[in-house]
Amino acid sequence: MEDLKVVIGSDHAGYEYKEKIIDYLNARNIPYTDIGTHTKESCDYPEIARSVCERVISGKSNRGILICGTGIGMSIAANKVRGIRAALCSDTYSARVSRAHNNANVLCLGERVIGEHLALDIVDIWLKTGFEGNRHKRRVDMIE
Repeated sequence: MEDLKVVIGSDHAGYEYKEKIIDYLNARNIPYTDIGTHTKESCDYPEIARSVCERVISGKSNRGILICGTGIGMSIAANKVRGIRAALCSDTYSARVSRAHNNANVLCLGERVIGEHLALDIVDIWLKTGFEGNRHKRRVDMIE
């Protein structure tokens, strides 16, 4: 597994899962930066998405995790940032393939869409899966 440096962020609708994922990261000694939000008060998800993505693009972190109510808003906002390949995942197969085939560097989750245990399984698989390269690299390069 690569030397992970994770950056994580959520809006108010993803706050509880963000805290659960932080517990997961702490339990595995995976370094992370918490961009926020730090309360359940309403906030604007595009600002959180941009902050997480800028940290990934700069190289300060090599993986980002974004959580909102459905994950849709975060994934749309994240994919507006050049060099970001954000994948909205609601199942473990998509999480694995988003890394192995698409080299996704940001994972998006929807707290109101999937259960907590599934969300943690998705994070676990996504963080442990490497990029396969080969024919997939050519396609990812085409996206870039």
